[in-house]
Amino acid sequence: MYREDKHIKGLALSRAYYEQYGKAMLLTQFPEVLPFLAAGLFGSGSECFGYDDAVSEDHDFEPGFCIMLPGEDLVDRRTAFLLERAYAKLPDEYMGIRRNLVSPVGGARHGVIRLSDFLMDKTGTPDGKLTEKQWLTVPEYSLAETVNGQVYFDHEGSLSKARERLLYYPESVRRKKLAGHLLVMAQSGQYNYRRSLLHGEEGAAQLAVFEFAQAAIAVIFLLNRTYRPYYKWSFRALRALPDLSIEAELLEFLLTSDNEKEMAAEKQSVIEGIVSDIIERLHDQKLTRQSCTDLEKHAWSVNDSIEDGGLRNMHILAAV
Repeated sequence: MYREDKHIKGLALSRAYYEQYGKAMLLTQFPEVLPFLAAGLFGSGSECFGYDDAVSEDHDFEPGFCIMLPGEDLVDRRTAFLLERAYAKLPDEYMGIRRNLVSPVGGARHGVIRLSDFLMDKTGTPDGKLTEKQWLTVPEYSLAETVNGQVYFDHEGSLSKARERLLYYPESVRRKKLAGHLLVMAQSGQYNYRRSLLHGEEGAAQLAVFEFAQAAIAVIFLLNRTYRPYYKWSFRALRALPDLSIEAELLEFLLTSDNEKEMAAEKQSVIEGIVSDIIERLHDQKLTRQSCTDLEKHAWSVNDSIEDGGLRNMHILAAV
């Protein structure tokens, strides 16, 4: 059985490995290009968010870090190759944990990576500069992976500038996403859950609960102005948010309980309680002018508050 107290966090493992081996390698072997490099641990993997535990060690967990390169005009292919070879020669084992010899599915997570390739993979652009449409369509978890983790150094500054640009959604995009997810919450939780049960459609009722929970989680992250990570870490991240983290327990109850008559009534009450808390936060952030308990009306009020006419007039679910 795994023991949490025997696990070293990936961020700490990576930093220690870099400090003991990586820093010296870069300083002694590549002083001429060091001013153009950046290093740290960020991107895909639970360890980059600090969510890893002993179970995480069964795959893609290793002592390692990322070395970010600028364009070939500053660091050419030959130097990149030499950096890759030097990184590969670093110790294969550290603190009793071996480095992976094969890259995980989806490509290398550690080692030498062009910044433009990293940003293209995460955002679809080589510089992280997104159009309004791209802000609406890039997966949220991918944006989270662009700005997570730790940067050890960034002499040239390109990585830090890209991370700063991508730190969070523009306000107009946040409101569009809020409006869409609020509407889904209203349709699934306040309307379709109860009606599906009245129709005798228990499967549909449970799907309505899932839709409500997914949308509610999205809304809570948007209200906290924090990217929602990949779904399997949603509850872990939700419980750590500064506001509305208490809803995590209620949402877990909705997802894990049955839909018998008495339980269904309690679940409907919980749904309305979550809706009430969210409406309160909408008012706190001056996102709605409505004063009712009908979340659909608040969704449209949020949509109407978007200053950009083109974005406001897009379908309300365009960002969901």
